Amino acid sequence: MTHGLSAEHEELRRTVEAFAREEVAPVIGDYYERGAFPYDIVAAMGRMGLFGLPFPEEYGGMGGDYFALCLALEELARVDSSVAITLEAGVSLGAMPIYRFGSAEQKRTWLPRLCAGEALGAFGLTEPGAGSDAGGTRTTARLEDGAWVVNGTKSFITNSGTDITALVTVTAVTGRRPDGRPEISAILVPSGTPGFELGQKYSKVGWNASDTNELVFTDCRVPEENLVGERGRGYAQFLRTLDEGRIAIAALAVGLAQGCVDESVRYAGEREAFGRHIGGYQAIQFKIADMEARAHTARLAYYDAAARMLAGEPFKKQAAIAKLVASNAAMDNARDATQVFGGYGFMNEFPVGRFYRDAKILEIGEGTSEVQKMLIARELGLPA
Repeated sequence: MTHGLSAEHEELRRTVEAFAREEVAPVIGDYYERGAFPYDIVAAMGRMGLFGLPFPEEYGGMGGDYFALCLALEELARVDSSVAITLEAGVSLGAMPIYRFGSAEQKRTWLPRLCAGEALGAFGLTEPGAGSDAGGTRTTARLEDGAWVVNGTKSFITNSGTDITALVTVTAVTGRRPDGRPEISAILVPSGTPGFELGQKYSKVGWNASDTNELVFTDCRVPEENLVGERGRGYAQFLRTLDEGRIAIAALAVGLAQGCVDESVRYAGEREAFGRHIGGYQAIQFKIADMEARAHTARLAYYDAAARMLAGEPFKKQAAIAKLVASNAAMDNARDATQVFGGYGFMNEFPVGRFYRDAKILEIGEGTSEVQKMLIARELGLPA
C-alpha cells in the first residue's frame, strides 16, 4: 500500500500551495479582521477551476475526483481556513447534492455556474433545535397547486448570504411515514425567491472571512420540480453528503494542523531567548515534533477514507475516524503553536492566532466529535 500522489495530484497540490502562499496569505488577515468575504480570492479560485475539481467536464468541471478537492482544501487551510471552508461548502454541500441526486435539468441549470465559482450554493440542514439530530427537523414543505411551500428556519448555513449565492438546498418535512416518523425531503430554493430571507449574520469566534447566516422561510413557494432526488429520501441523501463532507473537513483540519507546524518551525528558527534560537531548546523541539506527528497521522487517515470512497468501498467508519483524528490534531496543534509563539501567538497579526480561533469549529461542524465516536461504535457493531 502506498500513499504517494500521482503526477496529476502532485501538480495540483503544488499549484494550490503556491496560490495559497502567494495570493491568499498576504491579504487574508485584513479580510479576517474586517469580517469581510474575499470575493476576489473566490473569483481567482473559480478561474483556477477549484470549484469544479470533482465534477465532469460536461457540467463545466475539471473531470477530477474528490481526493483532488481534499488536496486543494489541505493546501488552502495551511494558510487560512475561511477560504478553505468557502471552497469546501461550495463544492461538497452546495454543488455535490445537485450532482449526486439532482435531475438532469437541475444539473444543466446550476452546475456550470457553481463549477466556475461564479455562483455559490449552500446546504440548509441545521436548525435552532436540530443539528446532529436531523430527525428533529421542524422546517416543513407542503405541496400546493404544483409548488412546494416552505416554512421554517435554518441556522449556521455557510455561503448562504453572499452576493454570489445562487441557491440553498434545504431539508424539510414533507409528510409522515407509516410508522409516524417524519418524511424528510430536499428542496432547492433559489436566492431571491419571495419568502426566503436572510436572518441574523453571526458574530463568530473564527472563520471570520467566511459567510454564515440564519435563513428564514415564510410561505416560500418554489416549483414542484425543485425537489432534489426522491421525495422522502432527503435524510438518506444528507447522510451520504455528510459522509463525503467529513473527509473534506478532515483534509481542511490537516491543513490547519500542518500550517501550525509550518509557522512554529519558522518562528522557532527566528526567535531568540536566553542567547539562542528557541528551536534549539528540547522543550520546543518535542512540542513541534508532536505537532508534526499529529498532522502526519491525520493525513494518512483522510487519505485512506478518500481512497476507499473512490474505490466504491464502504467508508463511513473511515470518514468518521478521519474527521475525529484530524479535528483533534488541528485543535491540539493550534494550542501548541500558540504556546510556541508565546505572547505573539495571542496577537491577531500572526497566523497562529487565527488558527487558534478557527480550530475549535472543526470539532463541531459536519458532526461533532461525539457524533463521530457514535458512528465508529455503530460501525463496530456495538449496541445502538
